[in-house]
Amino acid sequence: MEYDFLDESGQILREAGRLGKIDPNVMEFLAAPGRVVTFRIPLKMDDGSFRVFDAHRVRYNDALGPSRDGTRISADLDLGEVTSLALIMTIKHAAGRIPAGGGKGGIAANPRELSRREFESLCRAYIRYLRPRGQAYDVPGADIGTDLQTMSWMLDEYESVTGYHEPAAVNDKPAILGGSLGGYEATGSGVFDVFREASEQAGFEIDTARVAIQGFGQVGSVAASMFYEAGCDVVAVSDSRGGVYANDGLDIPGLLAHKRATGKVADFAGSKPLTGEEMLECDCDVLVPASVQGVIGAENADRITARMVVEAANAPVTVAADAMLLARGVTIVPDVLANAGSVHVCQMERSQGLSDNYWDIETINRLRQERLARGYREAVNTAAEYRLKSVRLGAWINALKRIEEAMQLRGWC
Repeated sequence: MEYDFLDESGQILREAGRLGKIDPNVMEFLAAPGRVVTFRIPLKMDDGSFRVFDAHRVRYNDALGPSRDGTRISADLDLGEVTSLALIMTIKHAAGRIPAGGGKGGIAANPRELSRREFESLCRAYIRYLRPRGQAYDVPGADIGTDLQTMSWMLDEYESVTGYHEPAAVNDKPAILGGSLGGYEATGSGVFDVFREASEQAGFEIDTARVAIQGFGQVGSVAASMFYEAGCDVVAVSDSRGGVYANDGLDIPGLLAHKRATGKVADFAGSKPLTGEEMLECDCDVLVPASVQGVIGAENADRITARMVVEAANAPVTVAADAMLLARGVTIVPDVLANAGSVHVCQMERSQGLSDNYWDIETINRLRQERLARGYREAVNTAAEYRLKSVRLGAWINALKRIEEAMQLRGWC
């Protein structure tokens, strides 16, 4: 059966609303996004040809504050995926006590097929056609296919159009343009922060853990370094071109150098090759899916050997697989908590940009760690209160209760 990202997110939303006894009027409002913008971007290519790219921006709910973050650029992106991601971002902000609504956007394009000029032109055109209204309304950030450079182009385009500087209008930009220190590493570092808190809660020994990480991009590579430095054996790593395994643990600094030199993790000295399926099912204690949604489903959940799954990607475990893993006693650290490091640093980035007062990396790391740990503890406590095995549902219930309170205070319901 084909994976339906939006339907999966909707199932979790409805179950959390039912368990948390959320106001039916709130649930009716949250059944669909508050605002959707879809537009088409015409682009003249380097060879003189003409292409049109479909683009979207979804503001799911802004009861808690201006919507933000991510901008995803991938070939198969569609409105359903963007809508589901915007819902997850709404929950992620609310579960983390961040005063922001959930937004997501993107372009259906393959950045690898574009020249640098074409890609820059596409990113700039996205901002022009989006017609953003600034830091108090909706703030684009980075996601798959976007990075420090793309967000720099987008900020510059926004400021060129408006005619004045507004660093808080775009997130995930370099520090020299008003971004925050630690922004690039925030999601990957946060994955380890939440894993550490989850391990303490579960009585899990960190320094003897065998870890497998699916995805070795910005998030997975940073997380791998954090696990490695903490004394874990990172036994398996994969990217879009293959995977590698070493029973006694991979040399992560060496693997990072190999990846930079060759563009892939495959063929790393002292390792054995792994397929994508073998990667997820390999012998490990901790599995960290850090690529895309829906990679662990009912068809392979029974073959997962890990005792803990830390969702570094958004929605890598389907609803059916989630139930199967929980029934076996597997601890699942959900995406809305595990990969929320970036949204907390984006909040810090916003505060710094608005005040024109920038913080040192020690302050940022400390606040990120404290806020992520607090969010996980609160979700665990709520799950226990409702007698649930699922920390995920604990986090969603917490988020929905905060959104409910904000909507009621505003008089929306």
